[in-house]
Amino acid sequence: MPPGSTTPWSYFLIRLLFKFVLKIFYGTIVVEGTENIPPRGVPCIVCANHSNSLTDALVLVATIPSKRRNLLRLTAKSTQFGRKTFTSWLIESAGTLPLQRRKDYVNGQVDNSNVMRSLLEALDYGDAVCLFPEGGSRFHPTIAPLKTGVARIASDALSRNRNSADFELCILTCSITYMHRQHFRSDVLVTFHPPIRLTPSNNPELLEPVDYSEIRSLTAKMHQQIGSGTLDAPSWRLHRVSRLAATIYAPLGTQMSLGDYIRVVRTFLEGFKLANSSRHGDRLSGSDLEYDTLSSGDDPSSISTRILKLEEDLKNYQDELATWGVKDDRIRKPLRKRVIIYRMFVRLTWSILLFSISLPGLLLWIPIAVTTFVGVREFKRSGPIWDTWDEIAQYKLVYGLMSGICVWTSATLLTFPVAFITIWAVPLAMWLSLRWFEDAVSAIRAFASLARLLRMGEKHLGKLRATRDNLHARVMDLATNTLGLPDAPEKHFAQADTGQQSKGRTRGPWASKAKYFSLRRRRKRDWNETLRLYDKVVDYPED
Repeated sequence: MPPGSTTPWSYFLIRLLFKFVLKIFYGTIVVEGTENIPPRGVPCIVCANHSNSLTDALVLVATIPSKRRNLLRLTAKSTQFGRKTFTSWLIESAGTLPLQRRKDYVNGQVDNSNVMRSLLEALDYGDAVCLFPEGGSRFHPTIAPLKTGVARIASDALSRNRNSADFELCILTCSITYMHRQHFRSDVLVTFHPPIRLTPSNNPELLEPVDYSEIRSLTAKMHQQIGSGTLDAPSWRLHRVSRLAATIYAPLGTQMSLGDYIRVVRTFLEGFKLANSSRHGDRLSGSDLEYDTLSSGDDPSSISTRILKLEEDLKNYQDELATWGVKDDRIRKPLRKRVIIYRMFVRLTWSILLFSISLPGLLLWIPIAVTTFVGVREFKRSGPIWDTWDEIAQYKLVYGLMSGICVWTSATLLTFPVAFITIWAVPLAMWLSLRWFEDAVSAIRAFASLARLLRMGEKHLGKLRATRDNLHARVMDLATNTLGLPDAPEKHFAQADTGQQSKGRTRGPWASKAKYFSLRRRRKRDWNETLRLYDKVVDYPED
């Protein structure tokens, strides 16, 4: 087996630095399937969906354990290179290879022969290379049709080593799911799938000269694997409705891992996609859900009609929630007026206490927040949503890192006589204030939501509750009788929610009270939560 390249000091530094930054920016990064990552020395192509620009590559670098792969060779669009920016320096220092894209050049003519040669040499040496087969990052709810470049590189690598009996190439597909890709303290799920193992002897169809249909077949298999681990929706509307259906099915407080939550949302999403494709007379490509495999024995046309009506009613219910600015959980659990007032008092008192003790540390965060806000605001003005929003997280990470280093350095220099203390005390104070501030913001959000319930009035609240009860019965019928989901989600996921995948969860009443405050991360009850002063029920652009 090839030895694989050694780790350059610049790559080691960048991985350490951004592993730290990503843990601050995102509340929880849950990683599944690390046992599927081929060990060092096995030639490997890592490919994932691409919805968050440079952040996707940084997430992969940070989540692949160094014990499994010490180095991940990255690629990036050539327009990112040779610029006098921190991002350009970062990309070049990590040993990233520049890929030319036709859309970046007026005549559409590109030459990537040198890059392809470097990638093949890296694979021959037993390295892992990272490619995003969609061809570019974009802010869209669906995965773009994959380019055939990864399959062609795999074919070239096998052909170069056709006489090597022990040569094996792995294509490791990965699904990256951001709950809110550009929002501070949101959550991320990274799922590594079982690798596609290719050898010259077992896959002669990929040796040159190769039939192009075999290239397309391998690309389709990669697309299916990547799509099976994330939310691949044709529209933001279906994305929103599927999340609401999952929330009604497994309500707030259900002890389920982020991976389980995403899989439940995806199950509803596939059902809605299949119903919509049947309405238009199309066959749903890439779906692992078919009407003849559904557990219900009803006629397919009646199933489709029922699902489409549920989709419309969920959309209307969600619009009503957004109008009032409350979450479904506030409608699910009826509260008496005096209970609402009491809880408002508790939440307000708790938020004031937490704001007070976090204020000294928050002063250190102000320069970072202002710098990031101004930088991102100017960047948003540079283009439309579909062309800029996929890079917002990248800009927040870069601006936050640079301004954070400036704050830390300045605080250390200004307290030079006791710098040996402040060099550690400043980061600790900033982290503690962030954790207290997270809980304070959560308390003030709850206070505002309870105030809206009072303003809504019992009559209108009763109508919404009746609507919710009707939707709950229909969602449970769809989930258990058609989609094959368990009929007791709270019990089912509580039993299954064990180990590393349940980061951020509380475990039962006693654990919830004993570990309410954690220094490592906020113990969220809602995977959709971010660090904002308000609950934004609908957080996606209009289709």
